[in-house]
Amino acid sequence: MTAIRIVEVGPRDGLQNESARLPLADKVRFIDALSKTGLREIEAGAFVRPDRVPQMADSESVLRRIRRARGVVYSALVPNEQGFERAVDAGADKAAVFTAASETFNRRNINASIRESIDRFRPVVARARRMRLPLRAYVSTAFWCPYEGKVSPAAVARVARTLLELGVQELSIGDTIGKASPSDVRRLLDALLKTTPAKTIFLHFHDTYGMAVANALCAWSEYRITGFDASAGGLGGCPYAPGASGNVATEDLLYALKASGADVPAEPKAVAAAAALILARLGREPSSRLGRLARGAAGR
Repeated sequence: MTAIRIVEVGPRDGLQNESARLPLADKVRFIDALSKTGLREIEAGAFVRPDRVPQMADSESVLRRIRRARGVVYSALVPNEQGFERAVDAGADKAAVFTAASETFNRRNINASIRESIDRFRPVVARARRMRLPLRAYVSTAFWCPYEGKVSPAAVARVARTLLELGVQELSIGDTIGKASPSDVRRLLDALLKTTPAKTIFLHFHDTYGMAVANALCAWSEYRITGFDASAGGLGGCPYAPGASGNVATEDLLYALKASGADVPAEPKAVAAAAALILARLGREPSSRLGRLARGAAGR
C-alpha cells in the first residue's frame, strides 16, 4: 500500500494567523519537536511582506536556526522571485507559490487576477527548475469561496493544468473556508483526476464545520489520494477568508488514516505532544481530539 504523504504546515499556515508575536526560539523549538515525530516535510515559514503577515517576518532566522533532521524536507512559501531568493539563501529545501480558483478571492487576497498571480511567479518556477529545487503551488478556494460561493471543479482543473504545464510538480488543493463535504470532494476529484495525476495532488482541508477528516478519508479510500496538508494542533486559518477556522489537526488526521488501514509517516501522539508545546506558549487549549484527550488524561 502506498504510504500517506503529509506536509506539516503548522509552523507557517498554522502560526501566520496568530495575533500575538511568538519569539523566534519558540518557533524553532516547535519545528525541532515536529522533526522528531516521523513527519517527512515541514513548511517552516513564508517570505512574504511582514506588514501583511507579521508572524512570518523572522522566517529567515527560523530556517537558519532549526536542527535539521535527516530525511526531512523544510519548505517555505514565497510570493515572488525576491522571496524565493531569500528562502533559498536561508536553506529552504523546497518552495511554494500560491494562487486561487476564485477570481474574487485572489483579488481580495493578493490584489491580482488568477492569471496575473501565475504570471508573477513564472520567474520563480523558472529559477526552481534551473536549480532543480522542488516547487509546489497552493490553489486556494478550490471547493467554496467566501465571496463567490461554490467553485466550479472545471475552474480548479484549469488552474491545476496551467500550473503543471508551467512546471510546478505538486499541487495543494485547498478547502480554504472549510465548507467542503465528501460529496464536494468526489465532485472535484472526478473532474480533476481526468487531467491531473493523483501523485501531484495534496488536499488541504480546513475544519470549520468538522468535515476535514471525513473529507480526507473519502479522498484516500475512494480515490487513493495519498497527499494531505495538515497542521499540528489544528492551528491556523486564513486571514482573508472571514469565518475560516483552523486546518485539520495533523494528529487527528494521522489517527483516522492509521485506524482505517493507511500507512502513515508519523505517530499521532508524538505530533500532539509537539503541538502542545506551541499551544502552551500561545495560551491556547488544544483543538484536536487527540490533544484534548491527552490533556484530559494528564489532568486526572
